[in-house]
Amino acid sequence: MATYTPQELANVLKDGLLSFPVTSFDAQLQFDEENYRKHLAWQASFPVAGLFAAGGTGEGFSLTPAESERVVRTAVEEVGSIVPVLASAGGSTAQAIENAKAAEAAGAEGILLLPPYLTEADQGGLIDHVSAVCNATNLGVIIYNRANAIYKDTTVATLAERHQNLIGFKDGVGDLEHDARVYAKLGDRLFYLGGLPTAETFALPLLQLGMSTYSSAMYNFVPQFALDFYKDVRNNDRDAVNKKLNDFVIPYLDIRDRVKGYSVSIVKGGLDAIGRSAGPVRPPLQNLAEQDLADLKALIARVS
Repeated sequence: MATYTPQELANVLKDGLLSFPVTSFDAQLQFDEENYRKHLAWQASFPVAGLFAAGGTGEGFSLTPAESERVVRTAVEEVGSIVPVLASAGGSTAQAIENAKAAEAAGAEGILLLPPYLTEADQGGLIDHVSAVCNATNLGVIIYNRANAIYKDTTVATLAERHQNLIGFKDGVGDLEHDARVYAKLGDRLFYLGGLPTAETFALPLLQLGMSTYSSAMYNFVPQFALDFYKDVRNNDRDAVNKKLNDFVIPYLDIRDRVKGYSVSIVKGGLDAIGRSAGPVRPPLQNLAEQDLADLKALIARVS
């Protein structure tokens, strides 16, 4: 049973840093529940506003529905009394509904609705897709503007009018005009979060467009740095943000960009670098090469 109403959840999430914890796997690429619990407990020991289990950084795209449900339930059991746990819903409309219902049954507080699998859809189809999921759950729903799910401002307004449990808009595209249109039309009806990889890079300019928070992948392995960065963003401290960009974030991006898919792999690499391994990534992702991991470890040492 959720602790927060959808609006209460939005109020909690909009003014704090959000994180997507990695999903721990063992050497055979099976879910490592014990290690996952340890990671979550560490993550929840810092003042983060919400944890999104089985999300993109958590390799949710590689999990079966049963695995996703287990990962979410484990997260709720381990840290749900400390920090709001949200789940992801994706794939076909039917699968997204199944994910949403399973998350609600597991005690999650909300849902991040990922783009539907593969197929292109016009605005009417996206409205039907989101509506079906919102109608299937009492949880707060956040739509993810990315890939084949680009929601026009008028579409978001229609959905917000129909569904009181639609609470958030996450952007993974970075189209400034589009973001401005959505915020201008919806205002405080929703909360807005940045979802570009790596979100810290865009956090300060997007704050001006109403995105008061973002999903931080690097929180997984440098949580205090990530929290300090978020504080600088919310304080509009451009000098402090730029220093952290130059000292860590931009060199981190340089490593991330060496191989496609490293935006997830580098997070698990970061945990390897600090001695808190969450195991390997699942195919089709690749683990960091030896030199990349060494470079990342040296970079982390500069801000630890």
